[in-house]
Amino acid sequence: MRLLITVARRIHKRPLCSPTSYLSSAASCSGAATNSGLQFRDDQLVSGLTGELVQRLRGQVEVRTEFISEEEEGALMKELEPGLRKKRYEFDHWDDAIHGYRETERAQWGAVCEGVMDRLRAVAFSEGSPLLGPVHVLDLDKAGYIKPHIDSVKFCGSTIAGLSLLSDSVMRLVREDEPAEWLNLFLPRRSLYILRDQARYKFTHEILKDAESIFSGQRVPRHRRISVICRNLPV
Repeated sequence: MRLLITVARRIHKRPLCSPTSYLSSAASCSGAATNSGLQFRDDQLVSGLTGELVQRLRGQVEVRTEFISEEEEGALMKELEPGLRKKRYEFDHWDDAIHGYRETERAQWGAVCEGVMDRLRAVAFSEGSPLLGPVHVLDLDKAGYIKPHIDSVKFCGSTIAGLSLLSDSVMRLVREDEPAEWLNLFLPRRSLYILRDQARYKFTHEILKDAESIFSGQRVPRHRRISVICRNLPV
């Protein structure tokens, strides 16, 4: 899976995220369940530099809370943990894109987990879209983080979809050719995020380290986090 991630050519200075940043205005008003005690409505999970930017990327950036149940999260961990335990956390990624991680791939799942993956694919990808091989599983240590990068366009297509296990986190998107344009995504535990099209190709994405994990002015404690990531193939 190492070929799938390339660091963005430009290393951006982190944009300052004003507490008056604009929030997405989706219709849903249900609350996001979090393991950090924070409460955000579903229409508050994406914030950005301007309301215009948030609206422009509507449909290309999506967060679905409680996409899996506690039982399904437990089933995923039961399948993933034995293999992950055999690996040690790496703090020097081959292209410096990730710090404090271990990873694996998964091609086969038990019945419960296969049902989760089928549901993810149905929601995130268009029917008949060719998907990239095994599912990528990335395990971040509490001290780990993912630096700004754009997934390789040679191996990955227009859509990236990931489940967030064990911890809430904050994902930041920054436009590669205009660093002043940014979005923050609050990713609650057991949520699904989807990046499509311009948000996938034109914006770097990263998972903030614990010390910098702030969303809409509120601290989001980062714990060990496992992401289960699906991608489609380039057309």
